Amino acid sequence: MTEILCPDPAGNARAALLLQQGGLVALPTETVYGLGADARNSAAVARIYEAKGRPSFNPLIIHVADVAQARRYARWSDLAQNLADGFWPGPLTLVLPLTSNHGLSSLVTAGLDSVAIRVPAHPTARAILERFGGPVAAPSANPSGKISATTAAHVRNGLDGRIDAIVDDGPCAVGLESTIIGLTARHPLLLRAGGVSVEAIEARLGSALDSANGADIIAPGQLASHYAPHASVRLNATKAEPDEVMLGFADIAGDISLSTTGNLTEAAACLFDRLHELDALRKPIAVAPIPNHGLGRAINDRLRRAAAPR
Repeated sequence: MTEILCPDPAGNARAALLLQQGGLVALPTETVYGLGADARNSAAVARIYEAKGRPSFNPLIIHVADVAQARRYARWSDLAQNLADGFWPGPLTLVLPLTSNHGLSSLVTAGLDSVAIRVPAHPTARAILERFGGPVAAPSANPSGKISATTAAHVRNGLDGRIDAIVDDGPCAVGLESTIIGLTARHPLLLRAGGVSVEAIEARLGSALDSANGADIIAPGQLASHYAPHASVRLNATKAEPDEVMLGFADIAGDISLSTTGNLTEAAACLFDRLHELDALRKPIAVAPIPNHGLGRAINDRLRRAAAPR
């Protein structure tokens, strides 16, 4: 049985104990629910891949309590510090070279010499990380390739019986995975659009990010097909075909809408929840056009991968 834990001191202590014992715990973050395991314990990390059905060449993000912990596992730089000062705690992941004595499981890094790392902002996630005292590998808490989980109910629907516990702290506020920036090359590289807008990061850096088109997989979210409902997804639709259900936006109403006012923050927060709702109908999904700026860039990234050939 998968335990359901409350986001209180007793529940957080139980979650930390399960992680210390090599268990799998679904944790709420501001982005999506993450499926956490001790990032130093290869047996525990292997259980993540098994529970999700995740390909082992796809690396994981480690979550830590603060910058001091991050520096134990990643070779730090002025550029990393600049971005951490601007966006941590929060929905930004940095890919950095590994330190020589990092102690992480090679399953976390998929055998690469770099690590994806972030400090989450969610108070429950932070409380558990501080109680646990180490790095937690935590991809999204859903079967691999399927719609990400933004509520405890989504986690239960996909992983009940395969994991040890779920900490239920309601819906995730951001609703999209973290933005991932690669810092292993000469110039910062956008590996995945996400909960921090590209515009905000470029403003912080004072320069444009390089594109990761055609880059090797060195971080999560780079697979062409991901976040997929059971049925097909058709993008940039102005109306649904007779056999489709419609996901609306702004003045295109649809069966349900991401935001009737065209608010991209609202749309990001409810994207995966709306996809779960429509997916339950087992019909093809038509999606209204989404502006490709700010959080719209991350929304469109998820929708393109959801619509990709499988």
